[in-house]
Amino acid sequence: MMDNVSQIRIFFLLGLNETNNHRFTLFFLTLLCYCLILLVNVCVIVIIIMDKNLHEPMYILLCTFCMNALYGTTGFYPKFLWDLLSPVHVISYSGCLVQALVMYSFACADLSILSVMAYDRYVAICRPLEYHSVMSKQRLIMLACFSWIIPFCVMGINVFLTTRLKLCSPYITRLFCVNWIIVKLACFPAETTINSIVAYIAIVIYVFHGFFIVWSYMYLIKTCVNSIENKAKFMQTCVPHLTSLLIFLVAIAFDVLNMRFSSKDLPQALQNIVAIEFLVIPPLMNPLIYGFKLTKIRNRILGVITLKTK
Repeated sequence: MMDNVSQIRIFFLLGLNETNNHRFTLFFLTLLCYCLILLVNVCVIVIIIMDKNLHEPMYILLCTFCMNALYGTTGFYPKFLWDLLSPVHVISYSGCLVQALVMYSFACADLSILSVMAYDRYVAICRPLEYHSVMSKQRLIMLACFSWIIPFCVMGINVFLTTRLKLCSPYITRLFCVNWIIVKLACFPAETTINSIVAYIAIVIYVFHGFFIVWSYMYLIKTCVNSIENKAKFMQTCVPHLTSLLIFLVAIAFDVLNMRFSSKDLPQALQNIVAIEFLVIPPLMNPLIYGFKLTKIRNRILGVITLKTK
């Protein structure tokens, strides 16, 4: 039994090896970015929780979306900031697995929440008379919970399967831990077959999420074309969702392409930028997009600002 247990207890993160001359500049820029992410997401969450007029499915799902952004970024930024000030960039074996779980579940939960948002907009625009019965409080809570629980369980299985592997190298060529990279360190590639199967099943599940979102919005666009009222609803509430989806898909696509096809000839700095893009742009931009586009949230923010300036 001990033969199947990894003897590696510490991983070395090699992504920062070429940035020693700019560590303090990177630290302050990263700290500023993380503080902005915390500020904009917490603002949207607090506004939605405090204002009873915003206790509607669309805004509650947005609140869940922002909470997920805080969850994912907390799994990366504190450790990354610590590494920027440390001479050696290491992480424990268990810490690495936890970070990998957080990164994967955060990304998949984002897609799940966007799927529920698409369904919510479909019901609101295409079946308005049934909206309150279909998107009841109980169903909303169930959908929001499943948006977090299922990605966490699916990615938890992936990470659990990784614990079976005996690893032959403690070196991870990235800024943070990724389950796929850890699996590549296995001494016996034949033992990783089940990991690959489960990983591809997870990919298929979330590709279907993507297809569902695309189909929903295509149907919505078709429905809204001939109705001025529906067109106004679509522009007001669906455009932010589509923008968030596009930002998310582009960020994830770059990261996946970087992991699967990255060349050693690419500068490490460029690889780092691509790797952390999904932890910078979506968590920062999404609350801003919704804050400026959704009238109720924008008016609430402007009201708070106006009161503070008086």
